[in-house]
Amino acid sequence: MATIEFLGAAGEVTGSCHLVRTRHARILLECGMFQGDDADEGRNGEAFPFDPGTIDAVVLSHAHIDHSGRLPLLVRRGYVGPVFTHAATADLCGVMLRDSAFLQEKEAEWRRRRGANDAEPLYTQADAAAVERRIEPVEYDRWIQIASGVRCRLHDAGHILGSAIVEIEVDEGGARRTLVFSGDLGHRGAPILRDPVVLRRADLVVMESTYGDREHRSWSSTWKELGDILSEARADKGNILIPAFAVGRTQELLYVLRRHFDEWGIGEWRIFLDSPMAIRTTRIYQDYANVHDHEARNERRESGPLLDLDNLHLNETTEQSMAINKVTSGAIIIAGSGMCTGGRIRHHLKNNVGRRQCHVVIVGFQAARTTGRALVDGARTIRLMGRAYDVRAKVHTVGGLSAHADQRGLLDWYRGFENSPRVALVHGEERAMDALAARIGESPGGANVFRPRTGSRIEF
Repeated sequence: MATIEFLGAAGEVTGSCHLVRTRHARILLECGMFQGDDADEGRNGEAFPFDPGTIDAVVLSHAHIDHSGRLPLLVRRGYVGPVFTHAATADLCGVMLRDSAFLQEKEAEWRRRRGANDAEPLYTQADAAAVERRIEPVEYDRWIQIASGVRCRLHDAGHILGSAIVEIEVDEGGARRTLVFSGDLGHRGAPILRDPVVLRRADLVVMESTYGDREHRSWSSTWKELGDILSEARADKGNILIPAFAVGRTQELLYVLRRHFDEWGIGEWRIFLDSPMAIRTTRIYQDYANVHDHEARNERRESGPLLDLDNLHLNETTEQSMAINKVTSGAIIIAGSGMCTGGRIRHHLKNNVGRRQCHVVIVGFQAARTTGRALVDGARTIRLMGRAYDVRAKVHTVGGLSAHADQRGLLDWYRGFENSPRVALVHGEERAMDALAARIGESPGGANVFRPRTGSRIEF
């Protein structure tokens, strides 16, 4: 009997990692990084609860670091097999994993300068490059054999470019069982990307639950909310800071700003994309128009490249980033990291968060114990690079821009299965999982719902 063991993102959001065992194979779904406070991130260096050399294949749903971020460590510790993922995800991983490694190296160097002589990076850029050599790109909707008795098919998840729902079929002695792993499901109607594919049958569904306890605003309400924030910030004569995930959210924001350019008075602002990784990612988004939705493809045909704006400044160097510090009004600054745990956004917060005319716009999920979550929860002070800063800026949470499906979207996707399969909920906080589990339990057929913890194992 095939089993799946939950080794991350079980009862929490980050660190996605699940091990599928069959009679003849071991398949790892994801190998993501834990994110949050120092204790959370300290878990990334711990030994894997399996021997990396015994894994036959890795399947990666998408490029976000909480799903891919420990792959360099996996290879460094002995994994020699393939990493199957969509071609766009392969390209994005080439950017994201090298950037993650660079940050690890810089952090270790910073600690050594302050006396920690034994400080070493979690992994290096050479380790990230080793992962790239192991990646085997896969198209959507095509079955591929990934191990003895195991085949796999990817479906568009609509979350970020190249994101996938993973369908795994196990054949043991003529008995076939199907596991469907949702990855991160996209928000229906989101800019640029297609909606998540709905599947019809499975024996077990492993399903994300990030927003399992809430519903997003409608898209029309979200655009009005964003337009109102821009109008308020213009009247306050301050800057707008947007901590944005380099992959997905940044590209959607630029696309939306372009589409509402005249309506929102975007021409009156200077827009700074202050993230080398987001700039490289944006170029990759341009290259994969074949997986954009119908509206985005039409927009490209009629108006040219989707993400071009005349007043957009692409800041790749440190000097360009530092120059923004002199701008106290009229700037929209989009910078990583999305949860304010690293990257250039910390420097912009340091210079702006104490100004009452500043507006901070939160446009994505903020994990527990991150700086972004503290801002969402109304913290009066935040800590940045070892110092406390008072928060006087106005903080807006635009939940409707989420790249994740809300409760209704998750339920609609699950109810597409015609046989009411068993469900294991992952990638969510307790409250979200509890709410979603209750709603799924009300579905026709009375589905069995599991809420696994780290180390839990389920047969399918």
